[in-house]
Amino acid sequence: MADLNAEEFERRLREHQSDEERRKFERYFKTGADRFIGVRMGTVFELAKEFIDLPPAELDRLLDSDVHEVRAGALSVMDKQARRKLTPPGRRQELYELYLRRHDRIDNWDLVDLGAIHVVGGYLADKPRDVLYELARSPHWWERRTAITATAYFIRSGEVDETFRIAELLLDDPEDLVHKGVGGWLRAAGDKEPDRLRAFLDQHAAAMPRVMLRYAIEHLDPAEREHYRALR
Repeated sequence: MADLNAEEFERRLREHQSDEERRKFERYFKTGADRFIGVRMGTVFELAKEFIDLPPAELDRLLDSDVHEVRAGALSVMDKQARRKLTPPGRRQELYELYLRRHDRIDNWDLVDLGAIHVVGGYLADKPRDVLYELARSPHWWERRTAITATAYFIRSGEVDETFRIAELLLDDPEDLVHKGVGGWLRAAGDKEPDRLRAFLDQHAAAMPRVMLRYAIEHLDPAEREHYRALR
């Protein structure tokens, strides 16, 4: 593609904006921090496929945008590059470093969920994971959500230790969007190792935030779900 740059990506994106979709986004996200132009996420993701070779410097420029869909496009491109088998190690490192350096712009739950698994978790798969524990202790909830969401990559490979350890650090988290992330990835870890999940719940269910517990026990049988709800 001749015009592989941030300006062209945003120009193409704006061709699909809609006031009706914008109002839907504003009702759904219920936040005054982001500005929406009303482009369906499916359209964002399709455009990201066309711009999959967008270089990190241009992705950085997209992350500067105050438009949510533009930043979502940047994260979708980053995710697609990180997933692609032909992406060289040097580019994977650039994407990982860009994600962490610009985490102030990756500040909503959907943006975290778009990039954290493959850009962060995938990069750390064969490396030390200390950074996830630093993120879990961050004052910013979106960084704490990255810490637990990145472990999804390890879960898919059958590794659940990091998920349970980071979940334990986040048991007292004040943010509902972190509770949901922790509960969901505990559930996924439990699908791999049900006894580990039961042991975790035996120890922590009584003190877990309600929504975290509800998400974590969704795949257990009804009697077990009732048991753990009663502990709380």
